[in-house]
Amino acid sequence: MCIECPAALASDLVSGFPTLVAHQRDLVYGVARRWSRGVEDAEDLTQEAFLRAYKALLGYSPGRISELHLRGWLARITLNLARNRARAVERRPATGDLAEMPEPVDDRALAPDQVAERRESREMWRRLLATLPPDQRAAVELRHVEGLSYPELAEALARPLGTVKSDVHRGLERLRRAYEGIQADAAGSPGPAPDPAHIRRSSRAARRREQSGSFRIEREVMAR
Repeated sequence: MCIECPAALASDLVSGFPTLVAHQRDLVYGVARRWSRGVEDAEDLTQEAFLRAYKALLGYSPGRISELHLRGWLARITLNLARNRARAVERRPATGDLAEMPEPVDDRALAPDQVAERRESREMWRRLLATLPPDQRAAVELRHVEGLSYPELAEALARPLGTVKSDVHRGLERLRRAYEGIQADAAGSPGPAPDPAHIRRSSRAARRREQSGSFRIEREVMAR
């Protein structure tokens, strides 16, 4: 949750907006990258999203700005732009080719077989996420990859709080069942059910401490 930005924007939009961009660019670009066809398209969407946000804020009162869930609001602007662009070219928004995406910095310290394994894991999760219904996919990604709170998620998706909670829960259940199927096929027999509670947005350092093999969406799944 962005604490500094609402007050800064409400006090002085011109001087406060660069701080908003600095704090939230990763969020906006991450959403844009997952719902666009490539890096160039995502960069363009990111610029347009912030431009739209600035123009909208010009018409808001300080009181309204102070009450905004800024992260959810920015995610909503970005998603709407991505979907409108996709409709304009008569194609569905989709994640870019994995080969086009930069490797996470941590991969440089890994052995070749570890790098290959991580790539396979990212590709698997990307395929699984792509099978979710759009509302569930967006809810799971924003909640467990970008770390939006449920109120921010409701703002981002323009849906009631109870509905987005249900979308996240159902999306996680679909992912869990799909993951179990993959594990069972690989092992030749069903294994223990992975725990969806372990899906979280976490730092690379935290992930290194959590090498328990439990079910979780690595943030590198959505590598930018």
